[in-house]
Amino acid sequence: MDSPEIILQYFSNLTNTQQNQFQALGSLYRQWNQRINVISRKDIDHLYERHVLHALGIAKVLQFLPEANILDVGTGGGFPGIPLAILFPQCNFHLVDAIGKKILVVKEITHEVGLKNITAQHIRAEQVNGLYDFVVTRAVTRIKPLYQWVKKKIKPTSRHTLPNGLLTLKGGDLESELKEAGKKHKVFELKQQFQEPFFQTKKVVYLPV
Repeated sequence: MDSPEIILQYFSNLTNTQQNQFQALGSLYRQWNQRINVISRKDIDHLYERHVLHALGIAKVLQFLPEANILDVGTGGGFPGIPLAILFPQCNFHLVDAIGKKILVVKEITHEVGLKNITAQHIRAEQVNGLYDFVVTRAVTRIKPLYQWVKKKIKPTSRHTLPNGLLTLKGGDLESELKEAGKKHKVFELKQQFQEPFFQTKKVVYLPV
């Protein structure tokens, strides 16, 4: 069974509050997953590696600035939004999913962990109002339709090291998907950041507005 120590291995400057929040995720997800299946049974024993650390791969690509507004589309059980919200407490995260029971889990875990910088909403991505610095996702759908859904929700003016855009966690062979997307994109290999075998094929794909 994995443990929150894997997070400290790669993010050593966590406050005591952040360490406690990451620590709490393990038991909370186990409890909720028995009632509402938001994480596959085989993956719940690898929560910190395959879900929490994986989500934080985005933070190895970009450090969000204070007051940044981030939209997490198709958040499922709260990934990548909840781990990122713990890591960036001065940013605002809007987590959305079309499945209501998943948002119920997100709201409960957010409350239990004491996160004040998350808003969770049962809504389809296309129906979200507002403008955001970045949209984050984890393998929701192919990049091209995903980009079409969210491109008008991204602020045109940027203040980060990367221009505002989409950051999506992906795995496997993306050649046809990236060709289909057609825009100027960057692919960041997570195997260069994390040594675990799980990350050998994992990537963050970035598309600017």
